[in-house]
Amino acid sequence: MKIVGLSGSTVGATTRTAMNYAMEAIGRLDPEIETQLIDLADYDVQFSDGRDYIEYTGDTRTVAEALMSADAIIIGSPIFQASIPGALKNVFDLLPVSAFEDKVVGIIMTAGSPKHYLVAEHQLRPILTYMKAQVVQSYVFVEAKNVYRGEIISGDVTLRIDRLVEDTAEQTRVASQMRAEREAAYAF
Repeated sequence: MKIVGLSGSTVGATTRTAMNYAMEAIGRLDPEIETQLIDLADYDVQFSDGRDYIEYTGDTRTVAEALMSADAIIIGSPIFQASIPGALKNVFDLLPVSAFEDKVVGIIMTAGSPKHYLVAEHQLRPILTYMKAQVVQSYVFVEAKNVYRGEIISGDVTLRIDRLVEDTAEQTRVASQMRAEREAAYAF
C-alpha cells in the first residue's frame, strides 16, 4: 500500500507540520506502508493548460504521477480567504476527472481561526467526490493555535490525526480487497 501526503500550499508552515505528523503516524501504524510527502512549496508546478498529465515534464509530472500511483492520499490544505489555495486547485486541474477512482482520500484542514471549518465540506469534498475519490468520512481541522514552533501542541489534534490515518489505511485495505474480489469474479 502506498499513501501519498499532499501539503497543498506554497506558503506557511502549519499545514506542513500537520502533514509531517500524519506521515509519521502512518509509519507508527504500519511500517510496511510506503509513504511519500509532497509539499507544493518544494515543487515548481506549472499551471494546468488542459494537457494530459503525462504530457507535462519536471515537477508537474512528478507530482501528478505520484498522486496517480497512490492507493490513498491524505490532503493537507490551509484555508485562505475562505477557500482552498489556488496551488491545490491547480493540482486537481492537472489530473483527469477519474484520477481518484479506487483511491481513498483523507483530509486535514488548517486555519488561523475556526470561522471557516466547513471549507472542507463545501469546497474540497465536492471536488474529490467529483474526481471519484472515496473520501474518509471525518476530516481533521487544525487551528494555528494548536501548532507552536513546528510542533502540534494539542493532544486532541494528534489523536484526531492518528484516527484519520487509521481510517485511511483501513478503508484502503477494505477497498483493495473488495476490488480484488470483484475482479476475481470475472473469469478472464
